[in-house]
Amino acid sequence: MVGKDTLYLDIFLAITLVFLIAISAFFSGSETSMTSLNRYRLRYLARKKHKKAQCAQSLLEKPDRLLGMILVGNTFANILASAIATYLATEWFGQWGLLIIPVLLTIVILIFAEITPKTIAVKFPEAFAFKVVGALKFLMKIAYPLVWVINGLVMWLLKPFGFELHSNKNETISNEELRAVVTSDSTTRKGLLRQNMLLGVLDLEKTTIEDVMVIRNNILAIDIEDDWKKIQQTIKKCPYSRIPVYEGDPDKMIGVFALRNMLLLSDDDPKGMKSHFKSLLNPCYFVPEHTPLEKQLINFQKKDEHLAIVVDEYGDIQGIVTVEDILEEIVGEFSHSDQPSLHDNTTKLPDGSYIVHGSMTIRDINRQLDLSIPNNGPKTLSGLITEQLQSIPNAKTTIIIAGHPIEIIQVEDNAVELAKIQPIIKNSL
Repeated sequence: MVGKDTLYLDIFLAITLVFLIAISAFFSGSETSMTSLNRYRLRYLARKKHKKAQCAQSLLEKPDRLLGMILVGNTFANILASAIATYLATEWFGQWGLLIIPVLLTIVILIFAEITPKTIAVKFPEAFAFKVVGALKFLMKIAYPLVWVINGLVMWLLKPFGFELHSNKNETISNEELRAVVTSDSTTRKGLLRQNMLLGVLDLEKTTIEDVMVIRNNILAIDIEDDWKKIQQTIKKCPYSRIPVYEGDPDKMIGVFALRNMLLLSDDDPKGMKSHFKSLLNPCYFVPEHTPLEKQLINFQKKDEHLAIVVDEYGDIQGIVTVEDILEEIVGEFSHSDQPSLHDNTTKLPDGSYIVHGSMTIRDINRQLDLSIPNNGPKTLSGLITEQLQSIPNAKTTIIIAGHPIEIIQVEDNAVELAKIQPIIKNSL
């Protein structure tokens, strides 16, 4: 009878041992899956009222309690499993069992309770976590008093070292980390388009109006002092929806004309046409040249404006910027058959060199021709050449900038009109 009782006890303990190893595997996989969840996807699913995601998010809001409960359960299961395994080993193998069981139990726990569940949890964190999140929430409620005591003890031990477990800091991600996430996986054409757009958004913060504005010399504007026929011709040829208007001097901007208002002008009264035209002008919206594009885009939205006059610290007009200019930084250059393109300002020659208009910005040249000409100083090619030479250049003059020989082809009004950018010179040893 005693033998049967012992046999039943051993069978019960063996089943309990297997159950404890399964519990240990549950806690090991739960810990790995919960800590491997993508927090941003989890937040998205929670906002979509996904119950499992909401439950997981609530548990992760107090990670010290969650990890405390998991570690308590895992440690309890492993210690109890070790005690039962030791008892069974001594019953079945005598004193030799004390030598066999540590090795055997270590191998079993490592394979079935640690490596296997954690590997599955790392491979499928969301699926694993959503399977166990209900049980974890239930266990959190049951084990709360014990976990509270243990966490309190841990906090007391860590306090002298300056650790704060109950930090309410919001989880944030830096621009560089987000950039790494965006560029990590984009192989399709559609994926590359999205990647470029997201990178364009990230670059708005460090790009200023000065980098994308239409410079003063390239502004298409109307002089209100011109005769009405010339003004009409300028409006008809204007490829844009809005055009700045000045009075005699481009520095004296008096407003912006929206071309849709052309329908309100009548040819019945040619003499009063200018005054009527003037009454239809919208006030000028002035912005500093060093304003970040991200902030300016928000300002455009707040003020319901589409075009701004860019000024420097002295109030002198430097150029204009539009909502479209900023959006092009995100989605790329818009293609309009009736508007001049950046590519119209460059001509590629058979030897690999380019004929470039001096009014082109260094930023556009670098992006269009895939060059690395420094743009932390003057913004246009003409300005950069003039700064490097420290004088007004003459035609046929050649200067080397960033390894590229640049030949001045044409100079007009004390500025470089055309220049030839040749391939970079490689240093020969």
